[in-house]
Amino acid sequence: MAPTHVLRCCQRGLSWIPVIFIALVVCWSYYAYVVELCIFTIGYSSIGEQIVYLIFFHVSFVMFVWSYWKTIFTKPANPSKEFCLAKAEKECYEKEERPEAQQEVLWRAASSLPLYTRTGSGAIRYCDRCQVIKPDRCHHCSACDMCVLKMDHHCPWVNNCVGFSNYKYFILFLAYSLVYCLFIAATVLQYFIKFWTNNLPDTHAKFHVLFLFFVAAMFCISILSLFSYHLWLVGRNRSTIEAFRAPVFRTGSDKNGFSLGFRKNVAQVFGDQKKYWPLPVFTSQGDGLIFPTRLVSPDPEQAGGSQPPEPSKSAAEVPASPLSEVQDHLLSSPLHGNQTAAPHTLTSGPPPPHTLTSVGPDSITVSLESES
Repeated sequence: MAPTHVLRCCQRGLSWIPVIFIALVVCWSYYAYVVELCIFTIGYSSIGEQIVYLIFFHVSFVMFVWSYWKTIFTKPANPSKEFCLAKAEKECYEKEERPEAQQEVLWRAASSLPLYTRTGSGAIRYCDRCQVIKPDRCHHCSACDMCVLKMDHHCPWVNNCVGFSNYKYFILFLAYSLVYCLFIAATVLQYFIKFWTNNLPDTHAKFHVLFLFFVAAMFCISILSLFSYHLWLVGRNRSTIEAFRAPVFRTGSDKNGFSLGFRKNVAQVFGDQKKYWPLPVFTSQGDGLIFPTRLVSPDPEQAGGSQPPEPSKSAAEVPASPLSEVQDHLLSSPLHGNQTAAPHTLTSGPPPPHTLTSVGPDSITVSLESES
């Protein structure tokens, strides 16, 4: 036990190296820009230019550091207690040796939970490490050693798992770091050229100005590609994991299963009130446990409280969560803070053979399937 504990502590210590490296680069960039460029290089030759540079630099610097700090130190959200097995169910699950019998235990435990995604074989998604039934879009992070709600990825540059609780902060961190680097590169460029062509005298500021431009330009290129990719993911309401492996619903895998249209997809991450979008404060919709889906169909058997299906049934035959209890919560889940959910319209009538949820720019209409 002792060597394992020591190894774990060493791993945790080493995981902070990328964060420390970024912090040192940022601190050096602050010194190089404010002191070496604005004070020593520009000096009193252009007071107006110096003031404008310092104002815009500090605005971008504060927003960048603020969002970076929130991304690092916001704890990933975990599944709630209702997704944990009861003591009797856990004992029964651990006692069973056959996977089919274990699935029967999980089906009984999940009969009252709002679950719409399955494993590739149509089974209940269960984490043996955390001993919880995984909510939709939840995955286990081996680096954090926990199940994370709407997990996107584990980022070594923030030494944290990016998920439901801090995904907005991560997007803003990329955005403000890109603005920070672009501003530095654009304003330093003319002095970089002057130093490079020897139009300015050689001083100790020359190295800082030249190196500052190279570093800012390098980070601009790398951050721009990552930021563009995550904007694409936000517009389609996917996580990085879902982009590589489509979520599996009871009707099969669907990479666009959680997409509600561009406007609603953006609101899922940033909220409804646009005035809070640029600020690293939590405004994401929902609770991280339940997400609106494009494909939602009721299950009269499970809604009626019947026993879970036999493990031998196919993925298309297994039941979804009881819509009679969670349908309203799914489509208009409570929001954090003072957010309000986007309006949804729920209609019922004679259904076609396959029930689909049609998504428009402003509303979601769900046709419910009725069986006698």
